[in-house]
Amino acid sequence: MSDPSPQPAHRAGFACFVGRPNAGKSTLTNALVGTKVAITSTRPQTTRHTVRGIVHRPEAQLVLVDTPGLHKPRTLLGERLNDVVRTTWAEVDVIGFCIPADQKLGPGDRFIAGELAGLKKTPKVAIITKTDLVDSKTLAEQLIAVDQLGKELGIEWAEIVPVSAVGEKQIELLAELLVPLLPEGPALYPDGDLTDEPEQVMVGELIREAALEGVRDELPHSIAVVVEEMIPREGRPADKPLLDVHANVYIERPSQKGIVIGPKGQRLKEVGTKSRKHIEALLGTPVYLDLHVKVAKDWQRDPKQLRKLGF
Repeated sequence: MSDPSPQPAHRAGFACFVGRPNAGKSTLTNALVGTKVAITSTRPQTTRHTVRGIVHRPEAQLVLVDTPGLHKPRTLLGERLNDVVRTTWAEVDVIGFCIPADQKLGPGDRFIAGELAGLKKTPKVAIITKTDLVDSKTLAEQLIAVDQLGKELGIEWAEIVPVSAVGEKQIELLAELLVPLLPEGPALYPDGDLTDEPEQVMVGELIREAALEGVRDELPHSIAVVVEEMIPREGRPADKPLLDVHANVYIERPSQKGIVIGPKGQRLKEVGTKSRKHIEALLGTPVYLDLHVKVAKDWQRDPKQLRKLGF
């Protein structure tokens, strides 16, 4: 009898998605992991933390590192975010460069591709996102343009993959193409873990996403959320637990308070209702959410405030 064919070695490693703001990186992370781990928004620059999503496969474990979009910084916060990006790039096993299908390659894409060209050893996959928004001719043109960009800058793409995270198109294929680029080795996280981000940080992100929902145009980046504490309510029966979550929503100026709270507190109430649903789904337990809006003057430019708010 012949030996059965040997099992392929297990692979495990880190992949990171890069791209200019709003290129679909967070949506892609969520689609691959199959649940909401990164906050998504139609407004660029909402990701401020390196959220890791963990994709479990029988033959591999792919840990996704979601970085802020690299951009030309205008504030101290912007500079810190760019530092986070560069540090992350240096530490991952494979880089996915996200380029939206519905926008021509611009200076932002070239700037990032130029930075990537300097990382000689790390394999790079070009991912054309948002393919559900374009016809096949536009998509073909974008694929050629990306191939060309690689040639100009001396980047050899390991793969060029068109995907639609919204329509779940080619998501599985993308995972299959990323896995062989990872080093061989045992799983890095326990089975069932979806992210290593502390729960408190994730809860804060879900609240911030809900708070941005209605006020994008007025306060795109002026909102930060700090979860002060999460404590199980005392004296509850074991089968009816309740988690008390106390969080502060920080804005930069007193005049912004009314915008976040809304007429008769209506908007803040909506923020609470919306984020509570996501928090309960994330933690698997009923939640009482206590939200307060506070002013942290010009926090994006003040190193002391940035530290206090976790940046």
